[in-house]
Amino acid sequence: MRGLLPFAVLFVAVFGKKTFEGHQVLRIVPKNDVQLHLIKDMEDMTEFELDFWREVRDVATPVDIRVPLHSLQSFKVFLETQDIEYSVTIEDLQMMLDEEQEEMESAARVAKPRNTDSYDYANYHSISDIYSFQDMLVAENPNLVSKVVIGQSFESRPLNVLKFSTGGTNRPAIWIDCGIHAREWITPASGTWFAKKIATDFGGDQALTAILNRMDIYLEIVTNPDGYQYTRDQDRLWRKTRKPNPGSPCVGVDPNRNWDAGFGGPGTSNNPCSQIYRGPRANSESEVKSIVDFVNSNVNFKAFITVHAFSQLLLYPYGFKRTPARDRRELDALARRATTDLTSLFGTRYRFGSIVTTIYQASGGSIDWAYDQGIKYSYAFELRDTGSSGFLLPANQIIPTAQETWLALMAIMDHTNRNSY
Repeated sequence: MRGLLPFAVLFVAVFGKKTFEGHQVLRIVPKNDVQLHLIKDMEDMTEFELDFWREVRDVATPVDIRVPLHSLQSFKVFLETQDIEYSVTIEDLQMMLDEEQEEMESAARVAKPRNTDSYDYANYHSISDIYSFQDMLVAENPNLVSKVVIGQSFESRPLNVLKFSTGGTNRPAIWIDCGIHAREWITPASGTWFAKKIATDFGGDQALTAILNRMDIYLEIVTNPDGYQYTRDQDRLWRKTRKPNPGSPCVGVDPNRNWDAGFGGPGTSNNPCSQIYRGPRANSESEVKSIVDFVNSNVNFKAFITVHAFSQLLLYPYGFKRTPARDRRELDALARRATTDLTSLFGTRYRFGSIVTTIYQASGGSIDWAYDQGIKYSYAFELRDTGSSGFLLPANQIIPTAQETWLALMAIMDHTNRNSY
């Protein structure tokens, strides 16, 4: 999800953390093309310092915007003068953040897990906890799981990838990454659950066992570890990486606008203060370049799946151009099957389609890059929810989200295994 970063100091620091007292999330539904274009123009307005949580798409599709307290009254007046209707989806953002913090503090008082069976999958964890989980999973499953360090983040954190393999060389492989956008906490939480699920179900689940008997699965649980830890320590709603931008006070690059796929095109920004800042060049971020180099090594990837939040979508290429992918019909049919399987568990509804037709035009994205490298089954998930909690999805939804998403992942992985000979 995207938006514009503030251009001034908006928050009060309390114990080193930014606060969001009085911030609200407004939902706007454009009624016609005039309103649609006006709302889209708001993305470039600096005076209100808006943060778009759900983007401008088309008429009758909701747009969610975080509005800081100091802009709230004037922004509402602006909407009213333009005859644009709105509703409040989050009345007090800080109240939600306080509740989330209380849950995490309560979970932190519990003794550290001694193994992956006692790991608390129903809570959000620090990057150090996730790294410890990875090491425990490898130690417990030495014949199936190994850890590959594909690079380092800007702040020198290891970029860990879990490899699930039954042996062999140059086997076809599946790539899954989570946590590329820092504030999307549900994705690394789900990725941790996926890792345990793979290790637990191998040998018992027929479809998963068939996949791993022929293919390797690579899972990067936290793709943007610097940004993720920054959301824990400083700014819960941080999105980007943490590398400074020379000549600008604003830090970080959107790592999903930094890939060499229509780099710098529509749906990106050249403003370092933007949430969708593309960076100075393609692959400028080590978090991105490490994946590019790894995928372009001798690994024979057949599927590339990236997991984001929120909006409940399953997307396939393209985003940077309107030309349909050559495999559009197969990708669409598989997305339909995957989302049907997902919905079967709890009734959660997902929309699916190409990025450009389903949400908006966005350049420099990972699945467009992967698809153009010849990885046919390239997909992006946007997990729960559709806006009532947004990036602050309650911890009690982690396991249900992971469980239903797993069904869709299995549909994609099974299809890839059956059709990649």
